Amino acid sequence: MKMRLENFRKNVQGFVRDCGYRPLAVTADGELNCVRPLAGQDYPRFHCYIKEEKGALLINLHLDQKKPSYAGSSAHSGEYEGEIVENEAARIRNIFGGQQTA
Repeated sequence: MKMRLENFRKNVQGFVRDCGYRPLAVTADGELNCVRPLAGQDYPRFHCYIKEEKGALLINLHLDQKKPSYAGSSAHSGEYEGEIVENEAARIRNIFGGQQTA
């Protein structure tokens, strides 16, 4: 699920942490790679790529159900839409909205 948060004026890494995500790395495209594990385990986890662009924050969010099946594979049973992902997107938007009015 792709999201765009307009008029983003916060520190990106601070916002990511406020949302409960842990930054992992920066991609070659300059996106911040972040995860938020569920149930105290590595998987399942929410996984997103975040990038600032022209005063907005672009978030590409999905749910990784499990780690890749075998070495060298990127297949991870990811869910890119559906109720769980939509609820997480709404949670992130609510956190962003609350910070905008603070």
